[in-house]
Amino acid sequence: MNEVELTDDLSGDRADAGSDGGSGDKRSEGCGDALLFGRVLDGKGGGREVTWDEAQDWSPGVPGEMIWLHLCRNRPGVQEWLETSLAISEPTAELLVSDQTRPRAFREGDTLVATLRGINFNPNAEPEDMVSMQLWSDGKRVITLRRFPLQTPRDTLAEIDGGFGPSDAGALITSLIEFMIARMNRSIIDMNDHIDQMEDADLDVDTERVLEKIAKIRRNCLALKRHMSPQHEALERISRDAPDWFEDHDRREIAETIERLSRYLDDIDISKESAVVLQDDIRARAASRSERTSYLLTIVAAIFLPLGFVTGLLGINVGGIPGMNDPQAFWVVSGMCGMILILQLVLFYRWKWF
Repeated sequence: MNEVELTDDLSGDRADAGSDGGSGDKRSEGCGDALLFGRVLDGKGGGREVTWDEAQDWSPGVPGEMIWLHLCRNRPGVQEWLETSLAISEPTAELLVSDQTRPRAFREGDTLVATLRGINFNPNAEPEDMVSMQLWSDGKRVITLRRFPLQTPRDTLAEIDGGFGPSDAGALITSLIEFMIARMNRSIIDMNDHIDQMEDADLDVDTERVLEKIAKIRRNCLALKRHMSPQHEALERISRDAPDWFEDHDRREIAETIERLSRYLDDIDISKESAVVLQDDIRARAASRSERTSYLLTIVAAIFLPLGFVTGLLGINVGGIPGMNDPQAFWVVSGMCGMILILQLVLFYRWKWF
């Protein structure tokens, strides 16, 4: 059986600075190399690619247009650009580029600021190493920022490039959140599949390896619960306190996503309990085998203790041992040992020792 590999937002996105949104020689100085990709949404589900230079002077050309920029937040100049070009306050800009990535969301005037987290259960990553995405929007611009490769924005980008993506800022934010939560569901399903496979397997074979996998699943469940519960609160804040440009249908979509997240959190609890039950079952079986072995050894020791005493007593090398010179003494001693054995077996049976 394969190792537990619950992969979410750290897989598949190999884009780095310069891979999207225009080449480096087209970008202005500052944080231009932080742009991973940019799109101007046409309000009809589609969008066109935008370079960094175009993004600096962008303004809506037709009603319904908006711009989405996806940045790598740890590139030099990002915070300064947020403060100067978008007039974001210094504390908020620091939050958007910070590694303090506990999920949260709040309204600041007519803008929405949020930090969201996706699951990262790759084989070489610790469960608590979640992948975060910061978000800022004023209804006409949506800025998303990440440090490590993140697949969720690529899912939304594919819809936009296909012509069936979100049409406004609220729908774009909703799409990002839905894809992030959907990946969480796939990870939970993967985890449950591993539990089902272990339940159907022979648990008496390679017990230590199975216990190690179960312990890993339990750690994953705890990490999910610890990090996704604050995300639940953040989504509720978005649904309740988002600015007016976040339309009613977007709030309903967020409410549905919150409901799904609640179910997923319940599924995490069920997965954790299933892992605990399976772990207890394996340990109970191991303890039962150990007790059975100890019991058999005790019975054998009890049987041979009096026989060993008799043979040891007759085997001491001193004078006066009965039957020393009698050829029939061996058979007498053997018969006596046989009778002692039979008597022991009868007593053990009556005492219900076996």
